[in-house]
Amino acid sequence: MPGKFVVTLTRAKDDPDRATVAFVVANAAVASERETVVFLSIEGVRLSQKGYADDIHESGFAPLRELMANFVAAGGKIYVCSPCFKKRNLDENNLVPGATIVGGAKLVEFMADGAPSISY
Repeated sequence: MPGKFVVTLTRAKDDPDRATVAFVVANAAVASERETVVFLSIEGVRLSQKGYADDIHESGFAPLRELMANFVAAGGKIYVCSPCFKKRNLDENNLVPGATIVGGAKLVEFMADGAPSISY
């Protein structure tokens, strides 16, 4: 893939519009043949849990669960902030497909060659 791209998402049901748009942009990036990562942190880590996004559907957009599934099916990766995940006592056995719990060093490694990023 020519280049990398990172979408950082700190929101979930507390701001479903941002959560949705983040995955719309991530899908555009992976469709543009960028090696794309969505980094979930703070409240965004809740999206890593199966079923959590099922009732998020912003008007004018595809349902969030569909956007997430399409992103992973297209080769996108979901990185989940380990300390944020642990702070919220979430279940490692309930991760959505494509999600991996990582420390900050993994994100830095991915971005080290100058990957552009956008945050929501």
